[in-house]
Amino acid sequence: MNDMNAVAAIASRDLVKFIRDPGRLVAALVFPAAMIFLLGGTLQLNLGKSAGFNFIAFTFTGFLGMTLFQSTAQGLTSLMDDRQNDFAQELFVSPISRYAIVFGKILGETAVAIAQVLPMVIFALILRVPLTANHIALLVPVALLSCFVGGAFGLLLLNTMSDNRAANQIFNFVFLPQYFLAGLISPINALPWYLAILSLISPMRYVIDLARGVVFNGSPDYRLVLETPATNIAVLFLMFAVFMIAGTTLFVRRETNR
Repeated sequence: MNDMNAVAAIASRDLVKFIRDPGRLVAALVFPAAMIFLLGGTLQLNLGKSAGFNFIAFTFTGFLGMTLFQSTAQGLTSLMDDRQNDFAQELFVSPISRYAIVFGKILGETAVAIAQVLPMVIFALILRVPLTANHIALLVPVALLSCFVGGAFGLLLLNTMSDNRAANQIFNFVFLPQYFLAGLISPINALPWYLAILSLISPMRYVIDLARGVVFNGSPDYRLVLETPATNIAVLFLMFAVFMIAGTTLFVRRETNR
């Protein structure tokens, strides 16, 4: 019960911090929607007919998966701020599980990421992305799994960072290549062998492909989906387990040795 209360308290703290930050709130809500409108609309107008698929829907699924995964991962950097003001130390001396502390942070950033994508879904409906009630219902567990994997991945990366400046450099280095390797804005059904290998080890690939498989299910555009939903789910569960165990172990050890 103590662990459950701790998870709820830590998660609610992160969500409240997000709601009370107007600049972050506006940027998080406006940027993905603007990119879907500008980038998706531009590609649809210029390449849509020749490519033979809906670029706006393709871009929407890409930014949906990217936002869920990356927002949760980057949100874990708030643990560095907690470390600097000794809030993390206060947590670690409390009589609760270390996994409860970490999972509370991931759950809080998951709530923040989902709050960011809700307006994106509404915006996609306005742009006539073919989303049904069944699609939206299936996207809920997809979003939760994507956020959990992103949070665990961010926790693992956190152990390579010393401050926020290092965090910005590392996140840019890690996430920017994944935009192209995961098929964020363009299909990756055919890649050179060396890029195909990098794509296969990119966590964002499976997040985006799973979301795309849900939205494109039953449509001709399903040919753009790389793997079956079962394969994507299995890979994401495996990644979550590995990232969570390794990330938490390294983080707890690092905090203990401070």
